[in-house]
Amino acid sequence: MESSRIPGFYNKTVEERRELLTKLHSFTEEELEHLNSKEALPVETADKMIENVIGTFPLPLGLGLNFLINDKEYVVPMAIEEPSVVASASYIAKIVREAGGFKTEATERLMIGQIQVVGCSDFQAAKQTLLNEKDKLIVAANDAYPSMKARGGGAEDLDVRILNEDSNSTYGKMLVMHLYINTCDAMGANVINTMVESIAPIVEDLTGGKVYLRILSNYADRCLAKAKCVIPPNLLESEGFTGEEVRDGVVHAYEFAASDPYRAVTHNKGIMNGIDPIVIATGNDWRAVEAGAHAYASRYGHYGSMTTWSVDNDGNLVGELELPMTVGIVGGSIRVHPISKIAHSILNVESAQELAQVIVAVGLAQNLGALKALVTDGIQKGHMALHSRSVAIAAGATGEMIDIIAEKLVSEKEIRVGKAKELVEQLTK
Repeated sequence: MESSRIPGFYNKTVEERRELLTKLHSFTEEELEHLNSKEALPVETADKMIENVIGTFPLPLGLGLNFLINDKEYVVPMAIEEPSVVASASYIAKIVREAGGFKTEATERLMIGQIQVVGCSDFQAAKQTLLNEKDKLIVAANDAYPSMKARGGGAEDLDVRILNEDSNSTYGKMLVMHLYINTCDAMGANVINTMVESIAPIVEDLTGGKVYLRILSNYADRCLAKAKCVIPPNLLESEGFTGEEVRDGVVHAYEFAASDPYRAVTHNKGIMNGIDPIVIATGNDWRAVEAGAHAYASRYGHYGSMTTWSVDNDGNLVGELELPMTVGIVGGSIRVHPISKIAHSILNVESAQELAQVIVAVGLAQNLGALKALVTDGIQKGHMALHSRSVAIAAGATGEMIDIIAEKLVSEKEIRVGKAKELVEQLTK
């Protein structure tokens, strides 16, 4: 992919977009067949992925355009049903690329496996024993999954905490061991669970307690990705608003979310509007990413904004987003779902770290898109224009009639199915 800038892409038909994408990207015949198929995920494949399958549930797959991240171009596959998200992210990406693009970074990929121990006669002594035997436990964990160690990952460290030490309840007091595992380019749930389950008997012997839970944590605060953008105010100018007005409005909107959980939940949902579609398209666990992201937004003792927006000494708008990002490019359903394989091919990322950085950059873009709309024309203007097409379809419109009715719904400011049905009846008489 030479450039993520594809002007007028939204004006093309689906067939024209596919044809253009094929020219820009070397798809195999099998990939093209899946991309053009009405059943992109065969029921036979789906039946092997989960239980009690009766069919599949497709989502629209769109492309986020214009993304320049660490001086590399990205076309971003996004699976989502909500109107305006792909358009908004692409629009902001175009603004940010004019300002030099997004800058991103990621920590090492350390995931956490937890082992819960109860009933210790001396919790402090049990904790110290586990710490003293750290090397033995790490070796045992890696022996349980040697292929991960061979790839340069595996268990690397551990820590021990005592929870509810002063509790009078026999159920509340417990020791929790954290095993830190480098999962390389895999999300690593199976690796983590296998390792903690394998060393649980050793932990019991060492502590004299009883192990109950041994499972991964989706709060991977040692597996972080961070994105940043710096935008001169002149690039933020909007009809009827100066760039400085938009900039200040965005910062005021951020401060609202940072101070009030009622606003923060909606603010952060907008960020996840950008993140979840990529996680889904690439076959990753969006529920794990969601859970970790919202927990991270509460790390200071209250639930607040995932992003930060500020003004630097030169008057530029500065945005930052840092989140745990438990995604992979191998394993799980990533290489099973045909469209997921195509999504990875389009993205062309070389590591899970790189994928994580792309995801947080899109989340930051989507947040700015929502905030910019909110502080200028309001969120409904663009959103409802796109939503009107869904309303027209729900009313029975087909073909060219969809756009005709959608435009009329918007012009009359009456975007509802009942009105759309009236228009369908008028046009089909």
